Formats: sequence, C-alpha cells, structure tokens
Amino acid sequence: MRCTPAGLLALQLLAVLAGGAPAAAEVVLPAGFNTELYVGGAGFEVAEGRTARGLPSVSTLAFDHQGILYLARTGRRYVGGEVDDLSAVYRIPLGGARLTPDTESRYHYGPPLRNPQISTMRAGRDLLVSTFDRDRQVGVLYQMLGGRAEMFAGGTPPRGEAPLLKQPEGAAVDAAGNVYVADRGHGVIVRLDPSGRVIDPRWVTLSRPRVLQMDEGGHLWVGGDGTADAPWQRGPGEIWRVAPDGTPALIVRGIMPAAMAFGPRGELVVADRAAAKIYLIGADGKKVEFINFTDGDAPRGICFAPVTAETRRAGIAGDLFIVAISRGAWPVNEVLRVTGPLEEFARRHGAGSP
Repeated sequence: MRCTPAGLLALQLLAVLAGGAPAAAEVVLPAGFNTELYVGGAGFEVAEGRTARGLPSVSTLAFDHQGILYLARTGRRYVGGEVDDLSAVYRIPLGGARLTPDTESRYHYGPPLRNPQISTMRAGRDLLVSTFDRDRQVGVLYQMLGGRAEMFAGGTPPRGEAPLLKQPEGAAVDAAGNVYVADRGHGVIVRLDPSGRVIDPRWVTLSRPRVLQMDEGGHLWVGGDGTADAPWQRGPGEIWRVAPDGTPALIVRGIMPAAMAFGPRGELVVADRAAAKIYLIGADGKKVEFINFTDGDAPRGICFAPVTAETRRAGIAGDLFIVAISRGAWPVNEVLRVTGPLEEFARRHGAGSP
C-alpha cells in the first residue's frame, strides 16, 4: 500500500500486532492522512486453487452507536446463471477482525439472506438490509433486530400485483423516522413511514438510483448509475439532491457513485468504483479528489464511524472506513480505516458541508 510515511508506520505496527500483513489495496492519500487495515482475512479462494488476502466479497457497511461494524457479503446481483445467492451479514467487534474460513461463522449476524446489502443504520441501532431475488425480480427490506431478520417492506405481492420493491439497495431516514429506499430496478425512491407502511411508492423517479444519504437540512442525496448496467462499468453517473417536497435537482454528473457518506461536519464523500477515486462534493457540485486507488484497485463501500461516547473511547469516532477491492482479487475485499484532518481538507479545497 502506498500512503504517507506515518501511514506506512501505522500499517507496519498493525501488521506486527495482528500477526498478519498490511492491506493489499494500493491507495494514495493527501498529506496528513493515514490508513490501516481494519477488517481483513486469509485463506479464502479467489479462483480455483488460488487464495488472496481479504474476506469474501463485502460491499456495504454501517456502524451502530456502539462502534460495532456490520458488513454484507453481497451476492451476485448482476450475474446470471445458477449460483448460490444466500450470503451472510457480518458483525465485527470494536478493533476490527481477521477472518479465516474456520473463524468466519463467529462473525455471522442473523440468517443468510439472498444478495444482501446494508441499506442504512436507523437511529444508530436498527440495521436495515435490502435483498434481491434475481429470478423472481422481488426485493425485500429487512430490519435486523438481535440477529433476527424481520420484514420491513417489500416481499411477494398479492397475486396479480406488481412487487413494491424490485431491486432495493440503499436507504435513508429523515428526522421524523420516515424511510426512503432506492429501488434500482423500478427507477424510483420509495417513501415509507417509520413502521414500514408505504407513503408513496414512487416519491421520486430517477434513472437507476443506488445509494442514499439524508443531510441535516432534510434533503435526500441520491447517487445513481444513469445508463450503466452495473456499478463497476463506466457511465454518466449522477448525484441528485431531493428537497423535502420531493423536487430533485441534479448536482453533479460524471461520477459513478458506488457509495456515499456524510462526514462528522457534513462533508459529502463519494466513492467512484469505476474511476478508482474517492471525492468530496460541495453544495455547488464541485468535486475534489480526496483518495486515489492505483494498480487496478478500487473503493467499493464507505461509511464513517459515528461520534458517540463508545466510539470516542475506542478512538475511531468520525473516522472514514472503506471497503477496498484489490487488483486481481475482486471476490475478496478488505476494510480500511482512514484518519486525518478531513474538515480542514474540505475547507481548504472549498468542498465543505453541502
């Protein structure tokens, strides 16, 4: 991994303490930022007879208020054929973890689900997970409570009716507790009340919406693929900001947002898997390159650790976490932790709070 000298030192120290190797992904950071491996693995196959460092194909992640990290081992949503799409959700304790085929099951949270993606963490406690049945074209949004998966919205519709959710992905929650779901298959944002009851099945119509974030002003930020068929393909890519009354405004085009997250001071951070970059986005649509991946590596998912008493004690409050894909080993990923003066960087480059 390429990073600042201090980051290299941190990686070397972490490797000694963990008894393993530094992260495999190649990443270039601005001055003053450091990175380290937070969740990794060893012994998982990436091809027949070949293994690589990393854990199996996670793409989405979220923290609860205690600093517990949840990862979804996403199935193959964009690939046809007969494959086993039942995959695990992982629960990673404070401090991170190193998984192996023998220890992987210790981190499983709840039952295996079909093509799960972590949609959002509601109120810091309730994990919302979307699933997608490719053959039946039916999606479900689950609420994970104490390791149980309870249906929150979607599922098999009554005979003769279209499913509410076809391919749900990201979700967001407003100040009143209403839940917004990006349905990539239907090309809409579905609006639900706090109990999961449908308020509006087509609150906003956009092309292939994927990831959602709610800002402090009640505006919903939507990242979509545009005309691309999958998030790793190059396409126009779009980021929209939707007013509380449902009026959308295009903020920036040309970024393929695989993930978005707001920093502790309201900085909008966007991962572009196709471009292998992480950007900061200003309210006026200005994009600033923040982190660059090289040698075929790329970001896949991002989130920030919440700022709570528990995360402060653990020393991770407000830090950025990235699911990274390593060159030639996309079936296994690693989770990196990035620390540094994000607020100062955003202010210096004119990409502060939207």
